[in-house]
Amino acid sequence: MSGRKDEDAAAGYLPETLAVRAGTARTQFNEHSEAMYLTSSFVFDDAAQAAARFSGEEEGCVYSRFTNPTVAAFQERLAALEGAEAAVATASGMSAILSLVMAHLKAGDHIVASNSLFGATLQLFNNILSRFGIETTCVSQTDVGAWEAAIRPNTKLFFLETPSNPLTEIADIAALAGIAHARGILVAVDNCFCTPILQRPLDLGADLVVHSATKYLDGQGRVLGGAVVGPRKYTDEVFKFLRTAGPTLSAFNAWVLLKGIETLQIRMQAQSARTLELARWLEAHPRVARVFYPGLPSHPQHELAMRQQTSGGAIVSFEVKGGRAEAWRVVDACRLLSITANLGDVKTTLTHPASTTHGRISPEARAAAGIGEGLLRVAVGLEAVADLQADLDRGLSA
Repeated sequence: MSGRKDEDAAAGYLPETLAVRAGTARTQFNEHSEAMYLTSSFVFDDAAQAAARFSGEEEGCVYSRFTNPTVAAFQERLAALEGAEAAVATASGMSAILSLVMAHLKAGDHIVASNSLFGATLQLFNNILSRFGIETTCVSQTDVGAWEAAIRPNTKLFFLETPSNPLTEIADIAALAGIAHARGILVAVDNCFCTPILQRPLDLGADLVVHSATKYLDGQGRVLGGAVVGPRKYTDEVFKFLRTAGPTLSAFNAWVLLKGIETLQIRMQAQSARTLELARWLEAHPRVARVFYPGLPSHPQHELAMRQQTSGGAIVSFEVKGGRAEAWRVVDACRLLSITANLGDVKTTLTHPASTTHGRISPEARAAAGIGEGLLRVAVGLEAVADLQADLDRGLSA
């Protein structure tokens, strides 16, 4: 490679510039778009160089399970956006969470986590990690005192996602970080809903940030990806796990994610504005019992959300009067919204969390998380809001 790089985080550029320019490295052909390195391995000049690369004495690519220029470009760009030293890319958001835990915890350790976590994350913590001697205590997302009360001598990690999925509950990152750091506990934040465009958890005191890059970082529902972001002293441990265990992001997916991030700023702003408009409409609808959206003054943590985030985001959930039967009626009546559990797409998606994303957790756990049978989650895309309203109203007014 030529070594020619666009100026990035060191130049103090703003997020919209970093989203387009950070991590850009060019080959001898001086291409304008980032190169895609679809190769499993890399050739060495001689035996001495091979040995130096494998030992880490010489920087350079070895094997795409843990070193690939396209993946490295994605990692550098995301780290710049989060204001972090480094990022480690993974095959999915769930593999990012697994990699973080496996890198920093061991048998006998304890996690305090929000009971409002994504269903698969709760499954990982409660049903899989528990088999290997890592215990988890789930507490209210919003009750800071409950987090402190749940700490044990062997607690090593606070894990939260804010806003939560699907009720958009807001956790006070700074307050939780203060409690955790006083006891030497790491704080990890799933920043999937906001992305670094709307929220930077490291600036608020978090130690590590987790992403499902599948969502807004891609933005068009094309590929899977994940990442762990933070100081090198923490991400280096995650890299060691990834190098051996191999939950690796492919070069092709990394290239797609690089292209997605280029439009992240304008997408997040436009989708958030549409979501606020839709949330206001839903709140006034006679068939809607309650709306959950941080950008509304009626949201219980509205003030905190507006301190931590630059907008309410692009996810709105609402309770339909009549429970599951009426909620499913709304879903089945839609002709425009995509009935799928994914989010972060430019196409608006609609899901019934109690029977899909949170269907594998117990009814008791769903009740504790506030996920009722009448709840629907809308991940707003870039369609006209009037068309989204008309599509939802077809079922709501039936």
